[in-house]
Amino acid sequence: MGGVWDRQVAEVEAEPPRSPSSAASGGGAADTDRLRALFGQMERTYTLERAAHARAVATAKGRRIGRPPVVDEDKLAYAAHLRDTGHSIAEIVAKSGIARTSLYRHLPPRPAEQLTEAPTSEQR
Repeated sequence: MGGVWDRQVAEVEAEPPRSPSSAASGGGAADTDRLRALFGQMERTYTLERAAHARAVATAKGRRIGRPPVVDEDKLAYAAHLRDTGHSIAEIVAKSGIARTSLYRHLPPRPAEQLTEAPTSEQR
């Protein structure tokens, strides 16, 4: 497969051999800890790869990933209608029951209003 596993194995293999005196003084424990860390990292990598693959398969099959939507389309259409007719966000929240943050997230922004007067043909 490659990736993190190969790099970490190469790092472990690239270390110089230890002298017998360092092995007798507990050098083997350090090697064991290093191998445990290596296997832990390998397992985390494989877990992430399996989860990414499962998400891709579910998306390809048309299944929705994540939390279900809180705002249904009918309420959102009603909120958009209220906003288009000039109601304030506070009024829309009270009438539709949708939270303010959800309204800002789901409703498209209003077009920018022109703050200055358009130039007339005489000013051009």
